[in-house]
Amino acid sequence: MGGPKFDVSTDKGMAAFNGFMGAKSYVEGFSFSPADSEWLAKFEAVPDKAKYPHLYRWYVHIAALSGSVVAAPAAAAPAPAKKADEEEDDFDVFGDDDDEEEEEPKESRAEMLARLKKEAEERTAKKEAKQRTLVAIEIKPWDVEQDLMVLWKKITTTITQDGLKWGENCTLADVAFGIKKIQCTFTMGVSNSSDDVCEAIEALEDEVQSVEVTSMNVL
Repeated sequence: MGGPKFDVSTDKGMAAFNGFMGAKSYVEGFSFSPADSEWLAKFEAVPDKAKYPHLYRWYVHIAALSGSVVAAPAAAAPAPAKKADEEEDDFDVFGDDDDEEEEEPKESRAEMLARLKKEAEERTAKKEAKQRTLVAIEIKPWDVEQDLMVLWKKITTTITQDGLKWGENCTLADVAFGIKKIQCTFTMGVSNSSDDVCEAIEALEDEVQSVEVTSMNVL
């Protein structure tokens, strides 16, 4: 199996895996993949939440998405039996069954998986809502006589979308034969598309020859 190498049967391996998942929701990329399922299968029980909080978060998340049964942590040793005289002292002849009646019904496996899946989806949605991507582009005009600063101002003021934010300035770089190109950036959310932005710029066909994305980085 490719990807990270951790021996989850040892404390050292668990600690390393926990650190690896510190800023990640999935083992590979930004969405659930077979790599998550393969790593999940290596665990015999739920990671200790106190010792490995990031690993515990990932484990519960992936178990919910894959519909796996969350293995319960090792049960604590039973308390020693009371002596006969202590049991007699604790007996209340006027006691009732209120404690048993107040116990809430236990969650079924299906209900637990549904709850964990919902919680995982909510965490993913919140994270994606905050995710931003920085996109760098180059815009080539048709000829040397064009005022590129006017063109850039037109692009950044007329091409607007919810979640789209243009950089505050741009640079002009030489292309050939005296023609320059505009180099600028914008940030967008997960609901935006760099292709849509580029197509909107290219729609200014009398002023724009081409648009090229040069880099994209998730912030």
